[in-house]
Amino acid sequence: MNETLTRALSGAVYILLLLSCILFSETTFLWLFGLFMAIGVLEFCKLVKLHFIIPLILAIVGFSIFYKSNFKPVYDSILTFCCFFVSVKLLFFLFYKKEKKISSLEKWIYLIGYIIIPFIIITKIPIGVKGYNPKILIGIFVLIWTNDTFAYVVGKSFGKHKLFERISPKKTIEGFFGGLLFSVGMSFLIAIHYIETSNVNIWIGIAILVSIFATLGDLIQSKFKRIAGVKDSGKIMPGHGGLLDRLDSIIYVAPYIFLYYQILKYVS
Repeated sequence: MNETLTRALSGAVYILLLLSCILFSETTFLWLFGLFMAIGVLEFCKLVKLHFIIPLILAIVGFSIFYKSNFKPVYDSILTFCCFFVSVKLLFFLFYKKEKKISSLEKWIYLIGYIIIPFIIITKIPIGVKGYNPKILIGIFVLIWTNDTFAYVVGKSFGKHKLFERISPKKTIEGFFGGLLFSVGMSFLIAIHYIETSNVNIWIGIAILVSIFATLGDLIQSKFKRIAGVKDSGKIMPGHGGLLDRLDSIIYVAPYIFLYYQILKYVS
């Protein structure tokens, strides 16, 4: 089969599965992202050469305990703090020039704070004031896809200055700002016509967070693959690679969006 067609069909199946499970019910959403987390753990363990049995058990137990939206807020704060600690460590990991070996302790830190906890936090994001609201998460995914698409289009058409050539030679500064601009534009449409809220500024803020941290998430995943000496994190999606290749943006940006929500809730 033609590679372009394979890629298109695989992407369509992924998007259809994602949207249908998110929209159908909170239960199907939780089952899907529990499955995504398990696959993500397996792919990450393979990338960093970590035996998968204990990490997978840890992920399933952690997800089962902490996913509930009505869990005590203090535990949500602890989870978020752990993510930020690891997020900062990952930035040092990304910008460190030498390809140093990842230690055993770092593998476990990244597994918990970069893979497991972010998937748990994702399950909390679509919980609005009236309970489960799938439009919130779908809006975020649309912003991520918009950012990725227009960063590529603008970068390919006008890009002259490399964003981070050592890790991702194709990304450009022009592409980054193109993705940011179109994401902000899309946030207006999402807020007014999909979420149906007059508070557009909230979604502009989410768009900015997405453009910055989704891009960093993609670069961090590229760094892990570079150290592992592989092109893709897995082979589950023909033409696209692994699941982490598709979800690297959302797992890195999710804690920042969750914190953003908590700040807005506290301020209001």
